[in-house]
Amino acid sequence: MQGLLRAGLAPLRRHVLHPPRRAFAARTPFVPPSQQMQSDGPKLWPVEEDLNYEEEEDSEEEVDEEGTPVPQRKPPPASPSFYSGRAAYYDQLAQVESAVVHTRSALKMLQLLPLPDFAREALPTRPAVWKNAKEMGLDLQVTMTSSRYRAMTRLLGQLNEYHRIASAAGCEDLALRTSNLLNIFESPAKTAALTRGRRKTLYTDHLGRSYTFGKRKTSTARVWMVPVALPSEEMEVVDLEKIASLDEAAALLTSQPDRFHEPQRVPTSSILINNIPIGEYFAAPADRERVIRPIKVAGLLGAYNVFSLVRGGGSTGQSGALAHGISKGLLVHNPDLADLFRRTKLLRRDPRMVERKKPGLAKARKAYAWVKR
Repeated sequence: MQGLLRAGLAPLRRHVLHPPRRAFAARTPFVPPSQQMQSDGPKLWPVEEDLNYEEEEDSEEEVDEEGTPVPQRKPPPASPSFYSGRAAYYDQLAQVESAVVHTRSALKMLQLLPLPDFAREALPTRPAVWKNAKEMGLDLQVTMTSSRYRAMTRLLGQLNEYHRIASAAGCEDLALRTSNLLNIFESPAKTAALTRGRRKTLYTDHLGRSYTFGKRKTSTARVWMVPVALPSEEMEVVDLEKIASLDEAAALLTSQPDRFHEPQRVPTSSILINNIPIGEYFAAPADRERVIRPIKVAGLLGAYNVFSLVRGGGSTGQSGALAHGISKGLLVHNPDLADLFRRTKLLRRDPRMVERKKPGLAKARKAYAWVKR
């Protein structure tokens, strides 16, 4: 009885403990997910995008020999960096890398690379100002982190260096291709960024006037300086010994009285501030001395007429701004004064400003009296 029972339960036990394997799993070898798109065999499991829950009635599923439905293969992605999660960034980075590699190989074929150090230093400079990370991220439609931005700008710097070599060597076609790619990543405010911090070239107009701009604290001064016109023809002094009679001397004195006096050789000048003389505009002697100091240091008292328009601030700030503008105006008329003014720090804008008031304090640093109760 036990033998019959054991023989009857054997197929059931064998079915429960050892379930049969699927036929297609036994025949199909395992393929990694990264190699599935390159494999010709069917997938082991359907991808989520392959499952079409809203199938049409006329669509027919493909089945294998045993009648098992075969899932449809997913088309390969358009970009090789599709699975990286940042396909747009890596595609652009790959294009810039390929441009750098092709440009380097072209320069090597033309025997322009490697370039000696003395030849590289003699090349004309081409300063580049790239777009910031935010602007570049908007163009590439990705989040441009600092590491990605550094990688991109490093490649652009190499391409810019190759563009310098190609331009100096006369390779117009290669230089044009690299410049077209570099212009995409250059900032639109490149000209303003390169000229920032540089001193503007000052000059005199056709009337000999110079226009300069001075600053001090919150005051600004626009200064016009004109050289004082000296007498063009000096008058001859009459020798009294050559006059024969008193009547002749009286007649000459009546007709030409200026000929008996020395011409005025010391020029006079004026300093007008908002159409007001300096003595009336600045009541404090220290302010007047501050304005005239650049002219005294240069030794040109009375050599220039100064007209200025001053705005903002108080008397100290306005006098300092006017002195700054006069110093730059004297440098326009006499460039040799540059070393003297630089040593005396007259060309340097005084950076001292009033410190801002802090919240919770009476002024910048002054606190209210502490009261215990």
